[in-house]
Amino acid sequence: MQTSEAGIKAPSGFPLPPCATFHLCPTAYCFISPRNCIQCLAQPTEAQEKVLKPALVCSLFPNVPPTIYFSTRDERVEKLPWEQRKLLRWKMCAVTPNIVKQTVGRSHFRVSKKSSDWLGCWGHHMKSPSFRAIREHQKLNHFPGSFQIGRKDRLWRNLLKMQARCGKKEFNFFPQSFILPQDIKLLRKAWEEGASRQKWIVKPPASARGIGIQVIHKWSQLPKRRPLLVQRYLHKPYLIGGKKFDLRIYVYVTCYDPLRVYLFKDGLVRFASCKYSSSMKSLSNKFVHLTNYSVNKKNTEYKSNSDETACQGHKWALKALWSYLTQKGVNSEAIWEKIKDIVIKTIIASEPYVNSLVKMYVRRPYCCHELFGFDIMLDENLKPWILEVNISPSLHSNSPLDVSIKGQMIRDLLNLAGFILPSTDSVASRPQTRSGSTCSALKEKPKPASEHFIAEKMKKAYYLTQKIPDQDFYSSVLDILTPDDVRILVETEDEYSRRGQFERVFPTHISMRYLRFFEQPRYFNILVTQWELKYCLNKRKGLELLKNWCVKGYHTGAGTDLAQTWSLPKSFFLQKNSIQSNGFSKLELGRLGTLLPSTGEDLTRCLEPSPAQSLPLNKCTGGADQKPAGCLSDTALVM
Repeated sequence: MQTSEAGIKAPSGFPLPPCATFHLCPTAYCFISPRNCIQCLAQPTEAQEKVLKPALVCSLFPNVPPTIYFSTRDERVEKLPWEQRKLLRWKMCAVTPNIVKQTVGRSHFRVSKKSSDWLGCWGHHMKSPSFRAIREHQKLNHFPGSFQIGRKDRLWRNLLKMQARCGKKEFNFFPQSFILPQDIKLLRKAWEEGASRQKWIVKPPASARGIGIQVIHKWSQLPKRRPLLVQRYLHKPYLIGGKKFDLRIYVYVTCYDPLRVYLFKDGLVRFASCKYSSSMKSLSNKFVHLTNYSVNKKNTEYKSNSDETACQGHKWALKALWSYLTQKGVNSEAIWEKIKDIVIKTIIASEPYVNSLVKMYVRRPYCCHELFGFDIMLDENLKPWILEVNISPSLHSNSPLDVSIKGQMIRDLLNLAGFILPSTDSVASRPQTRSGSTCSALKEKPKPASEHFIAEKMKKAYYLTQKIPDQDFYSSVLDILTPDDVRILVETEDEYSRRGQFERVFPTHISMRYLRFFEQPRYFNILVTQWELKYCLNKRKGLELLKNWCVKGYHTGAGTDLAQTWSLPKSFFLQKNSIQSNGFSKLELGRLGTLLPSTGEDLTRCLEPSPAQSLPLNKCTGGADQKPAGCLSDTALVM
């Protein structure tokens, strides 16, 4: 068994060359040689032939595993040694898009013929209990429970709950809707109170590609005896060339705890193929009122567009739309900011469900990631409205425009996902049941808890005692970092450095304003939000701090004897009786009063409340909006 510079031993079966670096993964080991590691995702320099890229992307930090590199079409990826390359297996499904197959193929992935030896899969959404089968080194492109915004009826129900809890003003970006048959009386009342020439759009709750959608204006036209979403029709859309259009925005969530949300900077603009008319006679013409590509491509007047910079045809690039609007004197940046705002709020609406199911059925957060397709329409005042959210957005590439945008997006997404090479042993070993996974190791084999372990749990519990987000209270969370803190911050910064053309919209330096919308506070959301607030003006300082911890292996649990132990502030003992418990019992709060519980005491009582607990809904209140002047833009740290 060999040892790296950090003093971490390498298991047998992987001889370490003198120049190699050893990296530790939470559940597996990985060894890399410098020639196979790429330091950044910079755009390739001009060359006559395809640019050769190393197969792995090094972490920003020492003793952190590298990630697999996914290339563009004008690059080729160096082959790893066979012992590592044989681990590159991808599980193909009937729904795996060609654009994904091509991208993973360029990184030398092969199709997995077994059900358990794959690293990545792009497939169907599964029922939540099925996520138990995903092993710790595998990634699936869905989260359990994401249908809470992916189904039209669930999306409306969840946004309605957010309106009731946080106010209609904050969540007024989805047209008023009714779910039939249960809302039939409410719909009838709204229908009778409305104007005589009102229009409604009828949608099946779980369909896609415009199937089953119709616009109606008479009660007699309403389909009976089947589940439907009936929605107020946005009858005054913003028009270009007399036609209505919608935006397909690609939203990527890498993790729900802490929540990390990205928006791709480009997207698609899809036009109806006939000019818009408010006449009741036109309602049956889907080419006038629907913008779905799958509908409009059937129109003989449909015109394709192969130029991503051109404002022509019935499909544009999103960047082309922003250029068009800017030339018309419209502040397209302001529209983009509004879109980011409503995307974050919509993802937060699904957060309690997804987090609960992830903790119940998923071995570790690494195993899940998800791409959402948000369909957004601009009204005559350029206000963005969310029409629906797709949990399996179409990645079919029917034109050079599609190939250019979706190809770049998938390549950047897979780099952002951070696929890690596991050890041969971990792939070959039998899949564990979830009860045997590392997630529940503490429950199975109780061990005497170290002082740092206890302090870590106490710290998380302490910062969750505040029901209402409080900047003054949260600001001290970075004073003493625990190994868990460092691991999450390292993961967050590493991921950010691989973002390509994605823009991270949560967390950012202004994310404090969104914490009040969460049904219950999450410690790691508090941590990363405070980190962004503190270091947005000095990224380098924050990175250096984390590098110093990683050199010592602190994020892996090593070197804790050299670190300061977190302890409860003295002020807690003076005011703990007045601190709101946020779901903790008086007994649990009492245990926060002592840093070191007696031997054998149940430490889990100091943890964040379990997903199975029934928690009271927090009423939203005005949060502190922090926006330091001159904050670095996302491009400041592009590697």
